[in-house]
Order: sequence, then structure tokens, then C-alpha cells
Amino acid sequence: MSLTGFFVAATVVALLQFVRVREKRLLPLLVLFACLAVAHSRSDWFSARPWHIAAGVAGLALLVILTPHQHTSR
Repeated sequence: MSLTGFFVAATVVALLQFVRVREKRLLPLLVLFACLAVAHSRSDWFSARPWHIAAGVAGLALLVILTPHQHTSR
């Protein structure tokens, strides 16, 4: 099984989970897997590079969303 197939399957599972629970925090994960699936389907690095960058940005967004924030009380 290729990496493209793995990332397509991960995208489908994330999409089904999003539809089931409607948790908006799953959207960056869905975008990350989708971008990686497209990137790994490309034949050369230069056409895949923007998709890898987009996946990295989605991963950073996921990190920001999942990081616990301190609530400030005044």
C-alpha cells in the first residue's frame, strides 16, 4: 500500500469522525491528511512541495488549537 492510499484512508476516517461528532478541531487534521495525500500522489518534488507546505501549516494550526490556553481572570 502506498503512502497516498494511507493518507486518503486517513482523510476519509477524519471526515467520517468530523461528520459524526461535528468537532471543528478535526478540520485542520482533515486538511493535513488531504494535503499529504495530494502531495504523495505527485510524481516530482517540485509539484508536491506546495502541498507539503500546506500540510505543515495545517499541522501548526492543529497545534495551536490543541494547546491548552491559560484563562486570565481580572
